[in-house]
Amino acid sequence: MRMDDKLKAFMERLKQAKHFGPVLTDVLVARGEDLQWLGPEQTGNFSKIALYLDLPTRTFEIFLQEIPPGGSSDMQRHHHESVHFVIEGRGYSEIEGRRVEWGPNDCIYTPPWTWHRHYNLDPQRPVRMLGIENSRLLDAIGPINRRESAGMKTWAELRSEAE
Repeated sequence: MRMDDKLKAFMERLKQAKHFGPVLTDVLVARGEDLQWLGPEQTGNFSKIALYLDLPTRTFEIFLQEIPPGGSSDMQRHHHESVHFVIEGRGYSEIEGRRVEWGPNDCIYTPPWTWHRHYNLDPQRPVRMLGIENSRLLDAIGPINRRESAGMKTWAELRSEAE
């Protein structure tokens, strides 16, 4: 499908969405000062995660992730899709053995059930990313959302154990 056709299809879906009424909730703004930070002792890796616990989304989760200078997340996989928008910093991700480099304003897509890990290449400054995942949608459907962590293993270490 050509890019023009994709845009036309998207605009048609927007037009059709106007036929539905609003569904408002009490909380329409999740405040930054209300973020709940989880440190390495809770995340099991070097990164910190900040959760918007009051955000009333039903189908997706939004969080901040901060990876310290020279640090990384853990090697993990999960049933839901995720996208990380890089706010600041540079690094790379291992996604099923593929190394992809990224920097500010890039989006990193992680498909369902793929082993992945994010690395900060900067020895002086943290990486800050906004994570968006459809985990709440899977939770709403039923107990089908799963997460698995391989700790601080690299892709090569994970694969050598599987052989």
